[in-house]
Amino acid sequence: MHDRIAARGAGAIACALLALAPLPALAELIEFQCELTGTSAVPPNDSKATGSVVMTLDTDTLSLSYTIRYSGLSGPVTAAHFHGPAAPGTNGRPELPVASLSLASPIQGQATLSAAKAADLVRGLWYLNLHDAAYPSGEIRGQLVKRAAVAAGAKASPAPADPRANGRSP
Repeated sequence: MHDRIAARGAGAIACALLALAPLPALAELIEFQCELTGTSAVPPNDSKATGSVVMTLDTDTLSLSYTIRYSGLSGPVTAAHFHGPAAPGTNGRPELPVASLSLASPIQGQATLSAAKAADLVRGLWYLNLHDAAYPSGEIRGQLVKRAAVAAGAKASPAPADPRANGRSP
């Protein structure tokens, strides 16, 4: 009888200790997006070009993957950079060059960020700028904003490009 009471007491203590133990932080996959326009450039311009960026950040490994799509630029892209830290309407330094064999749309890439750069991105302080010969300071630009966060290991799914694609009207 004493053995059963001792075993129950030890089990209760073990459960209490487990309940008090810190849990490891769960990694997230945070999705970001932006629309690229000439009116978002600094200074704004009248370019009719458009584009978009979809990006995913793994908060555990700080690995980043992105896809950039664009059309209607005045000429071939001569440079593409993610800039920051900068609020909308202000300029920041290049934080991450878009490294690709081709800057033709679509552009896909990956990188690993420092903790400081990841924090700026999560706070909404990064933008993408696409440069060409007609607009050397950038023809189209967009501020990256959080789209969604999902638990690591879950599949992140991009939203439809056109809201009508899922039965909703604009």
